[in-house]
Amino acid sequence: MTDQQVRLCIKRLVAERRFVQEGRGRKALLRATGATKQALGPDVEFVTHAFRQDAGLAPWDGTWHLVAFAVPEATRTARDTLRSALTRLGGAPVQGGLYVSANAWEPYVEDEARRLGILDRLTLLTTDDLRQGDVRDPAVLARTLWPQDEIADRYRRLASVAEPRLRQLQYEAGLSSPQQLTVAVELAAEFTRAMEPDPLLPPELLPQPWPGTEARRLVARCWELLDRLEKVGAAEEQHVRLFRLYGEAVRQITDA
Repeated sequence: MTDQQVRLCIKRLVAERRFVQEGRGRKALLRATGATKQALGPDVEFVTHAFRQDAGLAPWDGTWHLVAFAVPEATRTARDTLRSALTRLGGAPVQGGLYVSANAWEPYVEDEARRLGILDRLTLLTTDDLRQGDVRDPAVLARTLWPQDEIADRYRRLASVAEPRLRQLQYEAGLSSPQQLTVAVELAAEFTRAMEPDPLLPPELLPQPWPGTEARRLVARCWELLDRLEKVGAAEEQHVRLFRLYGEAVRQITDA
């Protein structure tokens, strides 16, 4: 990206009130607003949940979580926004106005519906007996409802990016601050690309071995090494703060 493109991105983030800018030029600081911090909260929770699944700490209880809604045409924008939110939260459409998740997503769904002013249009229910036609096997249903092959390919791409970066962090001594930042940004881009469409299905519903488990392990190892390098260079004001929240969440799991 050119300097001008970066400046335009920052200007847009400030205009959208996602960040507040303090100062001007290269010495300016960007601070996340309350809304941005609130939006980051669920992301950290989802990443934590993914690593808990990888560690076998979040077994599936066999419960499907469903959301049904009937939003009138007069509030179509809210309806479309809700659909997008349900997909982003890991839901899959079963049929018109009915979405399902394998995870307990009710608090997030309710918060989104409340924000959109359509909470009274929602019906939430759970079941351990979901069937489509003659299919009731949970793993088969999961393959039908979610694009697992596409998600797996994204994780294979993430692993292909993380592996050489991990070797670089392990064996190349004296990485400069710009080099560390480059590695962090590359990992951030691919990690986001892989995680955003992932419904975080329980391992019981996924083919094994699942590519996401190995890809996240590689990235977590990179986070650990970047964190060590940051601490070594702290006296020189060399800080790579990407993944700070994620890294802390993963350390809590590995230390448990």
